[in-house]
Amino acid sequence: MDELLQINLQLFSIIGTVAFAVSGAVVAMEEDYDILGVFVLALVTAFGGGVVRNLLIGVPVTTLWEQGMYLKIAIIAAGLVFIVPVSWIRRWKTWESLFDAIGLSAFSIQGALYAANMNHPISAVIVAAVMTGIGGGIIRDVLAGRKPLVLRDEIYAVWGMVAGLMIGLGWFQGSYHLLGLFVIVVILRMLSVVFKWRLPRRSLRLNDPAVNRGKGNL
Repeated sequence: MDELLQINLQLFSIIGTVAFAVSGAVVAMEEDYDILGVFVLALVTAFGGGVVRNLLIGVPVTTLWEQGMYLKIAIIAAGLVFIVPVSWIRRWKTWESLFDAIGLSAFSIQGALYAANMNHPISAVIVAAVMTGIGGGIIRDVLAGRKPLVLRDEIYAVWGMVAGLMIGLGWFQGSYHLLGLFVIVVILRMLSVVFKWRLPRRSLRLNDPAVNRGKGNL
């Protein structure tokens, strides 16, 4: 792996780790978890997607234990969230979508770069981008007893796919191009939040007469 690619991976890894560790810690506190739960959800959110990606593209899962710096960053971020005043966290909640978008963009690009550097086909690059970007959030929500928001909220995973596609096609290479892609994905994610863009959906629950009759009898 050349030096420039290594620098890019480190940059996006740090950004994504902080953003997702904070997200996981806040969700744990919203669910009234104790301090152990806060650290567990923070670490799962920050590293869960990367572990799934490694399994899919053939990277040894044990490489996780070689990321000592990122583990420390995630632990420090979660610890700070646990000890800061609640008013600060509530203020941060107004910026939650932005931090989440930053984590999605950073980790999607990181995952795509890993797969592309291993000369995987474009389909694998896209999958690596998506799983790195959303995998941790899915595991976090499952552990918190929530329906995974990334699969039913405003358009989310699609922007990870876009990042993977752009890198897989070789349209974004070099630090400045990757930084531009990072900004583009963040903006697209925030636009989907602001304007509530959603993918088409169908609900069997609403169209099921038996369900509707059951609701009427309650």
